[in-house]
Amino acid sequence: MSNRPDTRKRLIGAARELFLEQGYAATGVAQILKKAGARSGSLYYFFPTKEDLLLAVLEDYRDLLWPLVIQPVFDRIDDPLERIFGVLDGYRQMLRMTKCTIGCPIGNLALELSGSHPQARKLIAQNFSGWTAAIEQCIVDAADRLPESADAYDLAQFVLTTMEGAVMLSRAYRKIDPFDTAVAQLREYFDLLVAQGTEWSRPRTPE
Repeated sequence: MSNRPDTRKRLIGAARELFLEQGYAATGVAQILKKAGARSGSLYYFFPTKEDLLLAVLEDYRDLLWPLVIQPVFDRIDDPLERIFGVLDGYRQMLRMTKCTIGCPIGNLALELSGSHPQARKLIAQNFSGWTAAIEQCIVDAADRLPESADAYDLAQFVLTTMEGAVMLSRAYRKIDPFDTAVAQLREYFDLLVAQGTEWSRPRTPE
């Protein structure tokens, strides 16, 4: 009985890795059990269906977003705009380590499941919302350097869209270039916004 919480964590961890590597539909229950070192009785005790396990994986991603993805970058980088590119660099590192075969885990599941698993879709949306909120906060913290018209939420959504599209293209072409190009264009856009913000805030010389 005392190992039940540990078994649950192992099952979620095994499923998370397998879903990331090969997708939800292609992952069998037997594979999850083998990777977790668990018996079928334990699986069905915690998760009566495979979809229940999927929902637990998505909840795990949601809860780990800040401590594993966001906080390490924020601890390392002080500049709020550079924090955005620090977060994006984490996805670049994943692409490089996996030779552009594995991308954003939430993006992968969104493409596969959003049309067929409504409960999963809601949790996928929550994951994206949490990610967007972290990026939005970076933009809010840099508001004094940006034009007054810049909308923090819209810009954060733009960053998310750029990242997901860049990851998808790099996986399709099996090279990092599309990701790097997209991020370079995003940085150029932010540089232009900062230049506009500087121009807007510069005191006007009386004629």
